[in-house]
Amino acid sequence: MTTAMTTATATTSEDADRAGVPDLAERLAAVTQVAEQHLDRHDRDATFPEEALAELRNTRLLGLLVPKEEGGLGGTLDDLIEAGIVLGRTDMSLSMIFVMHCQQAEAVVRHAASPLREELIPLLASGRMYLASVTTESGKGADLFKSEAPLHESEGTLEVDRAVPISTGGTSADGFLITMRSPYATADHHVSLVYAHRHQLDVEVAGEWRPLGMRATHSLPLRISGRIPGHQVIGEHGAFHRIVQSVFGPLAHLGWSAAWLGTASGALSRVLHLLRDPAGRKRFDLRSELLLTRLSRARQRLETVHALLRRTQALAESGTDWSVTSHQLLLNNLKITAAEECHAAVQELIDAVGLKHGYLQDSPTGLEKALRDLRSAVLNFSNDRLHLADGRLCLLDPDVRFH
Repeated sequence: MTTAMTTATATTSEDADRAGVPDLAERLAAVTQVAEQHLDRHDRDATFPEEALAELRNTRLLGLLVPKEEGGLGGTLDDLIEAGIVLGRTDMSLSMIFVMHCQQAEAVVRHAASPLREELIPLLASGRMYLASVTTESGKGADLFKSEAPLHESEGTLEVDRAVPISTGGTSADGFLITMRSPYATADHHVSLVYAHRHQLDVEVAGEWRPLGMRATHSLPLRISGRIPGHQVIGEHGAFHRIVQSVFGPLAHLGWSAAWLGTASGALSRVLHLLRDPAGRKRFDLRSELLLTRLSRARQRLETVHALLRRTQALAESGTDWSVTSHQLLLNNLKITAAEECHAAVQELIDAVGLKHGYLQDSPTGLEKALRDLRSAVLNFSNDRLHLADGRLCLLDPDVRFH
């Protein structure tokens, strides 16, 4: 991770007190307060949470992972996870938008070279830049290690021409990180990551966004095209796999899991407040063994996810080599487990409180929305795909060694 992020491994209490963003809770509270005011409308209309994005800019949270010495907040991995959980308790779409932006920002911080670095870091640090990811392609899905779209190089410029089946926040982004087949590729896994300013591209909406859940991500299909200067490559041509292994993979699984955990824990919290309210105690039998068992199971699922998330976080903060088999398995299993258990916990809660508060949209528990949103978790970089990868990895570790 970045210098700022690795400081989360402080060895003294004094260092620990200095680590991270001291007023993070206040910044996040400002964002969630704005998000709550517009939550129902954005979910109903499947529109992007522009008001919450504006507050992410105002609070400079878009620069969370930019080191302090470069003008950012100098946030740690712990700060990113905390932000994902807090935002997820209010809106999973907003949390996913934020953690995915931070993933992109971290790639710039770690891998952008001059002069691109000097162009982008001040914009990120000040909160003036929201980055969208362009990694999906029709036919290959979310396989980050391949790209079929060719990147052409001519006279010091790079030609971008890309169909994007899903682009979270793409219509609101200030810039894009785009994967394409390297100009020097001899195979489709020779992938380059390039940056493009919005004003350097023609961005055309190529379809609609009418999903079951995650509606406020506004992940419309796009067609993007244009020419960019040759220096706007992140890392080396054809070596995007290194960025995947060091940044995109770890931060995706850690950040997504935090968002899912926040969504499910927020749902549990709202149910418990409903049950403990004097009016709620009249409507529910709090001595019901079935109700108590379902509450217990929901909490158990979330404790399991939280423990696995924190264990994986500790490994990331240690500067691990993610190519180690047992480390890859842990990271993949975090994503698989978080996606399955957070969704299952909300299912337990719906069964616990019944039709009125588990199924109807106007319930203060928000369970209906949480369930719709969390249904996407197993599909977002498919759990089936990860199970296949983990099965192959298991064969490489016959002694079943744990970190």
